[in-house]
Amino acid sequence: MPKKRSGGGLSPTQQAAKFLGVSVLAGAVMAGIALPAAGALGLAAKGSVKSFDEIPANLKSPQLSQRTTILDNQGRQIATVYSRDRTVVDLKDMSPYMQKAIVAIEDSRFYKHGAIDLKGVLRALNKNAQSGGVAQGASTLTQQLVKNYFIEEAGDDPTKVAEATQQTLGRKIRELKYAIQIEDKLGKKKILENYLNITFFGEQAYGVEAAAQRYFSKHAKDLNLQESALLAGIVQSPSRYDPVNDEAEATKRRNTVLQRMAEVGDISQKEAEQAKQKALGLHPSRPKNGCITAVKGAGFFCDYVRDTVLTDPVFGKTKEARAKLWNQGGLTIRTTLDPQAQQSVQNSVKDHVYKSDAVATAASIVEPGTGKILAMGQSRPYGFGPNETQINLSVNQDMGGGAGYQPGSTFKPIVAAAAIEGGKSPAQEYSSPYQMPYPSPVTACNGRTWRNDPRKPAKLTNENESEHGPYGMKEATAKSVNTYYVQLISDIGICPVIDMAKKMGVARADGRKIDQAPSIALGTQEMSPLTMASAYATFASRGTYCTPVAIESITRRVGSEVRSLGVPKSTCSRAMSEKTADTVSTLLKGVVEDGTGQEAGLDDRPSAGKTGTTDERFAAWFVGYTPNMAGAVWVGDPQHKRKMINISIGGVPHDKVFGGEVPGPIWRDMMNGALEGKPVEDFNLVDIPDDNSGDGQGKGRGGDNGDTTGQVIGGLIGGLTDGGTTDGGTTGDAGGTTGGTVPAPTFSLPGNFIQGQGNGGLPGHGNGGRRG
Repeated sequence: MPKKRSGGGLSPTQQAAKFLGVSVLAGAVMAGIALPAAGALGLAAKGSVKSFDEIPANLKSPQLSQRTTILDNQGRQIATVYSRDRTVVDLKDMSPYMQKAIVAIEDSRFYKHGAIDLKGVLRALNKNAQSGGVAQGASTLTQQLVKNYFIEEAGDDPTKVAEATQQTLGRKIRELKYAIQIEDKLGKKKILENYLNITFFGEQAYGVEAAAQRYFSKHAKDLNLQESALLAGIVQSPSRYDPVNDEAEATKRRNTVLQRMAEVGDISQKEAEQAKQKALGLHPSRPKNGCITAVKGAGFFCDYVRDTVLTDPVFGKTKEARAKLWNQGGLTIRTTLDPQAQQSVQNSVKDHVYKSDAVATAASIVEPGTGKILAMGQSRPYGFGPNETQINLSVNQDMGGGAGYQPGSTFKPIVAAAAIEGGKSPAQEYSSPYQMPYPSPVTACNGRTWRNDPRKPAKLTNENESEHGPYGMKEATAKSVNTYYVQLISDIGICPVIDMAKKMGVARADGRKIDQAPSIALGTQEMSPLTMASAYATFASRGTYCTPVAIESITRRVGSEVRSLGVPKSTCSRAMSEKTADTVSTLLKGVVEDGTGQEAGLDDRPSAGKTGTTDERFAAWFVGYTPNMAGAVWVGDPQHKRKMINISIGGVPHDKVFGGEVPGPIWRDMMNGALEGKPVEDFNLVDIPDDNSGDGQGKGRGGDNGDTTGQVIGGLIGGLTDGGTTDGGTTGDAGGTTGGTVPAPTFSLPGNFIQGQGNGGLPGHGNGGRRG
């Protein structure tokens, strides 16, 4: 292939070819202008170029890619994102110096010629002939605008970009045709405006407004003479004349522009000389692109907004259409994020968990009755450095999160809701022994039955031997008694619980179906904090579940118009009766007042919630709510490798971590701040008779600081059967949750046997929760 000379110029072969192309093109242009009735340029021989009239005359100005601005619910900026940093402005918002400078250096006869400057072509031909190469081009601003249209339309597709910039006679002829059309349709002022909005000024800046901000931290309308000359000079070669990286070269180029402005009469020679003596006066601003720039730690929420646009059919029927909308930008997205709640989440997270800790925390707050996501944060910041991540620990896998974390005993209220909605009394008692095999058989969905293995039955325990029933639902919930809740799900069946979970929007973070096994009562299925916060909001709103939403409105600038776009709406539906929801709230209020969640109690208002800690202490939770906000806090190792035993979190040493001990105070502090100044509302409580059976002997109160694991004592074989035939393999119900705060496991399982993120196993494998 031809080689460039050491000075960067074209080889003699390339010079000759380009010179010939310009010469032929000049002839073509003059022929086309001289013979408009014939409608041809005479270049279609042998099929090398389409006849002039065969080129479609339907060129439309592309929707220019612009920056998108993401706002909180008060209209304050969270972040700006863009594939190209561009802010389209009107000509009146561009400095007159800028307008004159770009015309002077790029197309000084702009206001005198049409789409094609014949004098310019002849001048270029003469100059090139004298130099023996291509010393001067002849493209007008209008032709350059057309070329930029093609490049803009190509987007980031390298093949299309190559096609838009290829040096062929056919492309030049096509540009000429469209240039004539644009001159006739737009007029000079609009052409200049479009050109200054579309052209690239280096340093990621597209358009003069972005360039003014990048190099001088000011608006385009405020550019002075020498600043305008500098920007105009960059256009010819943004990398060569980049003032940030080569001030000397940029200064020479600026002075060339100033001299040209004097030569064409835009400024006096004296003004030009004075401007040449001045320093460049750069005041560059760093590019602020992407969710990494989000304020108040809202980078992950920003990512969630982006993923919503890229995945929701409201924004386009196809993946490609949605991606095009996002990449073209120009959107102003007003979100549901509450700045007070977001700041409170970030403050609480930073106070309790360091980003360098071996474990992390993630928290989400939603508004009951609307599904609006008010806050979303985590201890590991958004970024690419040490102790940073791009994984949103608060959301499901399909929205940029991980595979989720076992919620432990925070799942028990869903079992309680299913039972109460099905007619069970909250005063229902079960024997709730300290240790028991999983009851068998247990009815599941679609006529199936779960059975324990009689040869080696899986068993579970409560926290300690002194803790045994009988218990009623109120006390069993406050103490998070494992055996009670396993007896309860075994009594009502697995399917009502799965159905209730579905109604409350509870699904596995990895997209798999919830296993049909009684161990799900103990929180063995991996969930995300946003899922759990939204589920508990159902209790807060007295039984109505609303799908979570992050966007309130979107407007899009198209030219000088601002249009509103449709956005996803929360879908609200009744998941349970008001009485059932109120009953669960009464149960969970007791957890905060007298049970394992006392450290999560709020300062000035009633609250309800549930603690949870998983097997092997890979995760700990607190999920709770008031009538006007619901929030979930998870603490653990996202990689599910570090057990929270003998660990320091936020500078505080812990022998063992419990749901009420670390997540509880995080929840308390974030909710206190988020709710400050908000109305104090109370629950609609129901009367649940206290459990007065027995003399209280052997009914241990449980601990105050957390949760403990129900261990698998017996065999690990179990499964679903249909008509007596094993269906779907055999895996048992491992794990569980028991009451109390100071755990005393009866024995240890192998390190890789039970982890906070189930990576295998068939339905029934209990990677169980600890007691909440």
